[in-house]
Amino acid sequence: MMIVRHAAHRDLDDIFRLAGRAGESGIGLTSLPQNKEILAARIDRTTRTLDGLAEAYEASYLFVLEDTALGKIVGVSAIEVAVGLNEPFYNFRVAKQVHASKELNVYTALDTLFMSNDYTGCSELCTLFLDPDYRKNQNGKFLSKVRFLFIAAFRSLFKEKLIAEMRGYSDQNGHSPFWDALGSHFFHMDFATADYLSGVGQKVFIAELMPRFPVYVALLPEAARHVIAQVHPHTLPAAKVLMTEGLQYQGYVDIFDAGPTLEANTSDLRAVKDSRYVSVVISDHVSVSERCYLVANDDYHHYRVLLLKVALTDEHSICLTPEQAAALHVTEQDQVRVLALDQMENQQ
Repeated sequence: MMIVRHAAHRDLDDIFRLAGRAGESGIGLTSLPQNKEILAARIDRTTRTLDGLAEAYEASYLFVLEDTALGKIVGVSAIEVAVGLNEPFYNFRVAKQVHASKELNVYTALDTLFMSNDYTGCSELCTLFLDPDYRKNQNGKFLSKVRFLFIAAFRSLFKEKLIAEMRGYSDQNGHSPFWDALGSHFFHMDFATADYLSGVGQKVFIAELMPRFPVYVALLPEAARHVIAQVHPHTLPAAKVLMTEGLQYQGYVDIFDAGPTLEANTSDLRAVKDSRYVSVVISDHVSVSERCYLVANDDYHHYRVLLLKVALTDEHSICLTPEQAAALHVTEQDQVRVLALDQMENQQ
């Protein structure tokens, strides 16, 4: 059985192993470094947040996908409650600057990149990684979309705007055309080093070294211009999942690799609008459906979610096996939150 729950300190070794596998896919997943001290701190922040002890700037939820048959963690995903409150959160805003002269009959609108902190205080989806061996049976969608269901359940804990930074383009050797054209001239370090330092929280150097004035896109090499707001091919499926839930690109990109930032108003998320409560009916004979549903217990401290192909018995109840109910920590007539995995299914 595959189940999503909050990360705990007993999961550290498995998460460390996953971080190693994330490194195999190339540079870019900076929020999951193969560093036990940093990973332990991520888990500790989740524990402190759940216990109500975390300051606003450190509040965070780290989820794990567990293969209960093996007792093994095979995926992680996370939500930051509010970014940029303790240290600056940087992006480039893609804007236009007009140069015009009536006398010369010249009018030119040029794309520019402005250093921005516009996402300060927003909630952020981050740290999504699934063991390559488990990239099947809708596990990737499950691990990503469970975060939306958690936000829907505990809406008041999150900010009105939700963002997600997408990994930008880099080649199979980890070279970023955008970094080579811009960042490398200011940082005098390779892309991997700068990206790692940013991911582990050492971001002061960004403010100290990045250009203060707008960057004219037309002055960049064609290879760099071409990848602005482009998603890395390995990340494209994850980006498409987020877009089906309501997030869209609105003109902000990463300062290192120019990957797009997706955003949405939290109140507009599909899970917030369409998820609903149903009552649990426990039976040894459960009808199997072609539709997949995320089913969550909405227990804040002991959050559990399953992805099930079960038929809703009616608009107000769902039938679970004793094993499924036990995994969710629910009993007969308890309420669970359900959401169809895909939007099309939810509308049927």
